Amino acid sequence: MSFLVVALAGAFGAPMRYLIAAWMQHKTNGAFPWGTFIVNVSGSLLLGFITGMVLFHGFPNIPKLLIGTGFCGAYTTFSTFAFESVRLGEDGSLLEGLGNVVGSALAGLLGAGLGLMLAAAV
Repeated sequence: MSFLVVALAGAFGAPMRYLIAAWMQHKTNGAFPWGTFIVNVSGSLLLGFITGMVLFHGFPNIPKLLIGTGFCGAYTTFSTFAFESVRLGEDGSLLEGLGNVVGSALAGLLGAGLGLMLAAAV
């Protein structure tokens, strides 16, 4: 049953990542990968919230698997983040590449922390 829950949520999370990242890239100009950045930070926020709901409110296992593992696992992407960061460096956009690495790490941690705080406040 757990496998099906994770697979179902993943089947929704991956297309959402693609649509949001593509839409953000279309709306922004320049080399910086805003689409992947927004997807990963929003996924960190959601995962922080789900983690907080589990820690502070005893959130049940199936919704935790559905949202945390299935949706967030398919929605966020480390491989695209890494690829885009390296590509920026290879293309001579070293500051943008470094900004993507540092900014994504910091914003992801802040998003997860904010998610935890929101869950604690519920």
